[in-house]
Amino acid sequence: MAMPGEATAASAGYYFPVSPLLLFPQSRGDFGVYLRLSDRYMLWAHPDEPFSAQNLKNLSANGVEEVYVLTAHREQFEAYLERNLGQVLSDDATPMAARAKVFYNASVGLVKEVFHNRLPASLGVEQHQKLLRFATLGVRFLLREDSIKSLASLISHHYQTYSHCVHVFVYATAMLGRLGLDEETMVQTGLGALLHDIGKTKITRKILDKPGKLTESERAQVQAHPVLGAGLCAQVPLSHAALNGILFHHERVDGGGYPAGLSGPDIPLPVKVLAVADVYDALVSKRAYAPARAAFDALSVMRQELDKHLDPEAYRELVLVLSGAEIV
Repeated sequence: MAMPGEATAASAGYYFPVSPLLLFPQSRGDFGVYLRLSDRYMLWAHPDEPFSAQNLKNLSANGVEEVYVLTAHREQFEAYLERNLGQVLSDDATPMAARAKVFYNASVGLVKEVFHNRLPASLGVEQHQKLLRFATLGVRFLLREDSIKSLASLISHHYQTYSHCVHVFVYATAMLGRLGLDEETMVQTGLGALLHDIGKTKITRKILDKPGKLTESERAQVQAHPVLGAGLCAQVPLSHAALNGILFHHERVDGGGYPAGLSGPDIPLPVKVLAVADVYDALVSKRAYAPARAAFDALSVMRQELDKHLDPEAYRELVLVLSGAEIV
């Protein structure tokens, strides 16, 4: 694919970045693809021009980690991704490591887009349906052999709300699969995992990124995020399983959690699983107020919380998932 000339718009605000892994061989999208050269954007592929396998390999060989699409064509790109993602993830002819990279880039990009670019007052029906379709594809992919192992090296340990939600989805789905839950329950719980911290988008970064101890007022604001999250999703038909994940992921088996103070028997098993995944990913991630812990150290800390805060069965499944993925 030749670069016929410089893109007419010079400002970066006209473009958004895309991983080349999300351009699939022999597919085509009704959007142009650009390369960034210093402060200029050069057209790499015309709208409706097929992405050849060789040209995509050339991007990789040249170390290109991001290509660009016009912001005005964001919806066209998202539609293209939805059309092609399921086929790529289920294609056994594609190495699992490559599919894992596609899955991770797509999932983090989707949740980031919903949380930061498409979330005014509440979650919309279109966003809900998009996340639900992705959760379905994601559950089916994550239950494939070696998918979690292939994802292990991709998971970032620098905490961001949107990537954290993806990580919790990954761990929780793997755990629920081991427990033998049906696909519909896993999909709905997965949707809840993808959205479980959406309420944090209503809390200022000054509080979320504060390096020191929170004041009582600040802590109260942070602890309001499950209820804020449920409020943001009030306009869409969330299932009980998905809503439970948003509202109750900080409940603890001894009743000392929030917002409702539920105790062990009253907390659904999928929520207990989500809570364990949530705590683990937070511990192994670098945050403003705490360094990232090694996986074994994080599990040791969590073990001390069994019977008080965390469910022992869910914890055991997490250990087995991490062991199977050769993380510990």
